[in-house]
Amino acid sequence: MPAAEEPKVEQEKPSTLEEPSGSLPRPLPRPSFKQDDKPAAEKSPLKFKVPRPQDVLAPSAAAEEPVTAAAPEPVSEPATAPEAQSVVEPVVEPVVEPVVEPAAEPVVEPAAEPEVKAEPEVSAAEAAVVEEVKKAVQAPPKSLRDGLQKTRTGFVDRLGNLFKRERLGDDLVEEIEEILFTADIGSRVAKNILMAVEEHLDGDDKKDPSAIWAFVRQYCEEILSSHESVIDYDSAKPFVMLVIGVNGVGKTTTIGKLAAKLHREGKRVLVVAGDTFRAAAVDQLAVWADRTNIPIHKGEDEADPSSVIFSGIERGVREGFDVIICDTAGRLHTKVNLLDELEKMGRVATKAMVGAPHETILVLDANTGQNAIAQAKLFREALDITGIVLTKLDGTAKGGVILGICDELKAPVRYIGIGEGIDDLRAFRSDEFVEALFI
Repeated sequence: MPAAEEPKVEQEKPSTLEEPSGSLPRPLPRPSFKQDDKPAAEKSPLKFKVPRPQDVLAPSAAAEEPVTAAAPEPVSEPATAPEAQSVVEPVVEPVVEPVVEPAAEPVVEPAAEPEVKAEPEVSAAEAAVVEEVKKAVQAPPKSLRDGLQKTRTGFVDRLGNLFKRERLGDDLVEEIEEILFTADIGSRVAKNILMAVEEHLDGDDKKDPSAIWAFVRQYCEEILSSHESVIDYDSAKPFVMLVIGVNGVGKTTTIGKLAAKLHREGKRVLVVAGDTFRAAAVDQLAVWADRTNIPIHKGEDEADPSSVIFSGIERGVREGFDVIICDTAGRLHTKVNLLDELEKMGRVATKAMVGAPHETILVLDANTGQNAIAQAKLFREALDITGIVLTKLDGTAKGGVILGICDELKAPVRYIGIGEGIDDLRAFRSDEFVEALFI
């Protein structure tokens, strides 16, 4: 197949340029190619570009092509991110944290001094109660002989001096009678002692002072021991005791001391403040309870005494106390008021617990002498008195009234008070009493 005819290439005539003076190269000679002089490597027609003026003016452009040094290949650093290609991380501007101004420390104002309330004025009676309790807790116990010293020097020593004579005169009976009646032991007891001396001693014994003295002592011990007995606090649980007596005899103090003694013996004791008509009595019992760590049951101010006793006994039963000691109203305005109140308390105690009260204690003041016996007879009209507590024996010479109490009331003396200490409330023992009194 005949070869395709090559198109003729018209040769453009180079524009004549004026040579500057000597510095520019001469124009290159125009190449001429024949039809058959094609390079072996390229059979396609050649195209020539018209040289640009800047190329003509370049000093070495016509001679040879500049050798361009190979640019150094960029050293690719190992990717530190998961992707090998460099990732342009967005410029994260740091978050400007708001300037937090330190909180101003609160101005701590000095704590206001607690308002000191003016304490209520303490009456002389209340102050005496606090002082009494303090002394009772701290006071050492007295011996029975020391506690009975005034009674002993009051009539026993006088009677004893009478029998210290070598021989007694015919007026012995009159002398004994005078001493016994002035001792406030009661006319009935005095007459009985005189009659016993005359009946049981023959003529010769009446002249023997020691024989008469021994007989008087024995006779007194028989009176005191005729109804002597000890309270059995284990006979019921709880063992309920009503304590009665007029104001001022030491009733509340006796309750405080007795509760403390039983507490020391290991019994759980509850005291009930039933004397609600006398605020000082409630406060006094509360002081005793506080000082001796004994629970106290109180009602509202001026509450009905019987209702307080009822709720107190109910509480004692519910909480399993061993002994419940109830203070009672000590009013003695009129006989009717007193008897009605006492009878009601007895009924209420029985209603709160079947069989209660198990003991009804009458507190008497030895200083009142024969008046104590009159009080006992009055109280006995309202309640069955099962025991006597005779207080303040250490402060009077009228302790011989205990003989009249035992003889006329036929009630056992349970305790005697011979001092202000807790241990000075002593369980009564007739033999110990006579021993301390008649020696």
